[in-house]
Amino acid sequence: MEREYLIQKWLDHSLNAEELEAFKKLEDYDALQLLNRNLQKFKAPEFDKKQSLDFITKNLKPKKHNNWNIKWIRIAAILVISIGSFWYFNKNNNTTINTLASQKTNIDLPDNSNVILNSASNLSYNEKTWYTNRKVNLDGEAFFKVAKGSSFDVKTEKGIVTVLGTQFNVKQRNNYFEVVCYQGLVGVTYMQQPQLQLKPGESFLVIDGKTIKKEVQNKLQPAWITNKSPFKSIPYKHVLSEFERQYNVRFITKGVDLKQLFTGNFTHDNFEIALKSITLPLHLTYSKKNNTITLKRE
Repeated sequence: MEREYLIQKWLDHSLNAEELEAFKKLEDYDALQLLNRNLQKFKAPEFDKKQSLDFITKNLKPKKHNNWNIKWIRIAAILVISIGSFWYFNKNNNTTINTLASQKTNIDLPDNSNVILNSASNLSYNEKTWYTNRKVNLDGEAFFKVAKGSSFDVKTEKGIVTVLGTQFNVKQRNNYFEVVCYQGLVGVTYMQQPQLQLKPGESFLVIDGKTIKKEVQNKLQPAWITNKSPFKSIPYKHVLSEFERQYNVRFITKGVDLKQLFTGNFTHDNFEIALKSITLPLHLTYSKKNNTITLKRE
């Protein structure tokens, strides 16, 4: 078989078994494999056309009077440049939305799916590949209203949430992972465990590595959308963390048991009432200096 024919099929990843064996017998096989391994390590933001061409020229030195090797160098250079350009522009088609502390925002995705992003959260997706791969990356908390269509994935550090046209809330914070289904059916894959399916009103909650069972809820949306954060038997440290995100403050605690369970809520639009709501039930006193709040046991 002709070299050019085999090389072209190798570039297209379309070699059959017989052609693959013939391809392995080419005198340039080792050099081609070296090129392929280096392409796998390629990083788009560091892409340098001249450096890539120099690398190919150095590792595929043409033999005298061998026009095919010269032709291959040109093909390989074009290949590297093409792949680098594709990865670079594909990477830069990512859309990223960040919210600051005490900020929320509404996001319309390309297919008219809607996301409400909670405070101190980050969401990103690839607009160019959206209609073939509906996937978002989430760090923080968000409420989703997903338009019907192909599979829709929410990827977080701790797990992946997969849905087909539904409404759900995902919260991924430090040692806190929660998914609540409000409409439709939600599949949750947590830390490589078998997928768990949630029906409307059902939830999946893991705090500090421990799975917490919650009662079925009959609600249409999470409370934080209406500026309220409710808690039921939640370690106090997570209550303080949520308060910090909603009011852009920092807590210092003295003699406070951060593992004690808290049941209650606080509002997002009245600082004094909110602070009293999370301190009075536990008999804590507080003092505030700038954006730092010190809590003490009475």
